[in-house]
Amino acid sequence: MWNLDFVFSGAPLNKLWFSKRLLISTFCLFISIPSFAQTNPVILVFGDSLSAEYGLERNSGWVNLLQGKLQKEKSVWQVFNASISGETSAGGLTRLPQILSQKKPGIVLLELGANDALRGLSLTETKNNLRKMIALSKKSGAQVLLFGMRIPPNYGQQYTEAFFRLYPTLAREEKIALLPFFLDGVASKPELFQADRLHPNEKAQNQLFQNVWAAMKPYYPLLTEKQK
Repeated sequence: MWNLDFVFSGAPLNKLWFSKRLLISTFCLFISIPSFAQTNPVILVFGDSLSAEYGLERNSGWVNLLQGKLQKEKSVWQVFNASISGETSAGGLTRLPQILSQKKPGIVLLELGANDALRGLSLTETKNNLRKMIALSKKSGAQVLLFGMRIPPNYGQQYTEAFFRLYPTLAREEKIALLPFFLDGVASKPELFQADRLHPNEKAQNQLFQNVWAAMKPYYPLLTEKQK
């Protein structure tokens, strides 16, 4: 289990650091967005415990807040949460084809990889699995938003930084949108974590939602387009 006291020690999240990552995210704004007529209005959330409401009351997580936002905006899009606590990129790769076939999502929010590092899996394996999931999603006709993550620095600075760079590298290579750091605004605040000092609590969910919603900016026109 992580100890929040050292999760981000030695890894300052300064303004320059974020500006560089945001440039990568901005680059991804130029991805091609299909019209509603070509797209099934389903958003697939495909992640681990951070998206599966681990330790939270049902329907209190950021995914539910996203659905509420879409309803408020009178969007016809629906959110399907296929996240599983403890999920790895390998497990996700095994499950994804069937879910894509069943739900035919227009957008996939891909939030996986942290458990790989915690279990000591190689970065090459994680990157390959994520790349295959991105390819499967794109082949099915879905747009992909990749969630960037960090791991505790006690895994070694070289490994920690290489893991973090994996996400913007994939986003750039695959020409998909990127949320630079999913836990931005949460990671450095112990009061926003559960007793295990690993999983964000209910108070953190709005910030997580805001992070995701801001990163979904490339899709705003699609989400507000009227069904024909």
